[in-house]
Amino acid sequence: MPKTPAARSTSIAGLLTATSLVLAVSGCATYDVTAPADARADAPAAAVKEKDARLAADADGKNGAGKNGPGENAPAEGGDGAGSDVDCRKAKCVALTFDAGPSENTDRLLDILKKEQVHATFFMLGKNHVDKRPAEVKRIDAEGHELANHTWSHQILTEIDPAEAKRELSRLQDAVHKITGKTPRLMRPPQGRTDGEVSRISKELGLAQVLWSVTAKDYQTNDSALITKRVLEQTRRDGIILLHDIYQGTVPAVPGILKELKKRGYTVVTVSQLLSPAQPEPGMVYRP
Repeated sequence: MPKTPAARSTSIAGLLTATSLVLAVSGCATYDVTAPADARADAPAAAVKEKDARLAADADGKNGAGKNGPGENAPAEGGDGAGSDVDCRKAKCVALTFDAGPSENTDRLLDILKKEQVHATFFMLGKNHVDKRPAEVKRIDAEGHELANHTWSHQILTEIDPAEAKRELSRLQDAVHKITGKTPRLMRPPQGRTDGEVSRISKELGLAQVLWSVTAKDYQTNDSALITKRVLEQTRRDGIILLHDIYQGTVPAVPGILKELKKRGYTVVTVSQLLSPAQPEPGMVYRP
């Protein structure tokens, strides 16, 4: 089966690069991995042209703020993290992601993100989260954040029957679509554990897989200062930050994290904005 340009590297030397064909943990089955920068570099020419046209139009809108359009403070549109366009080919971008919600902390987090004019990607759980908090799911979408899949009940996908793994993902897809009318294009496998079979299922369901480069291990501590320190120590350009809005120490850490990231010159984006002008490719594993 031919590989796409974003996953074309199959040699031993290629295994050392971010764009590679990786052996699955479960055996000899393979799955494709690429880094955000490589995905952008391999974007089709038509996508690059469209991106540049949007950036030019966005610049015109900013220049005409108050006269011909809403300008740079216009609210983001949709639940795919679109919003005002960002060019991560030039900007020093980092993606902010939250797993395992929504929870009782999510509204407070959304208030912070709105105040800071930042959009994030929410990898949501179904059982006891999406099914219990549809209002928060609607708000995540309405305020321009990216809707994403973290399975229905957090089962380890590599340890269950493929049919069950498919149900874990498709059930969340259906629930989010019922609430918002939109279907996630991204998923994060619980514990980051994937293999060739999970990639096959993800491709069938139209889901790209997203891992991370920054973790505060906020499931181990409620110390907001420590969470902030861990994030800032690990963050680099094109990184993907993993946090959880279900833990009590995490949301209070977010204002300080955002303030320092902006001070350091980072533009905080959704995962899809980080990959643009490339589109998330179903089945692909994106790992900084």
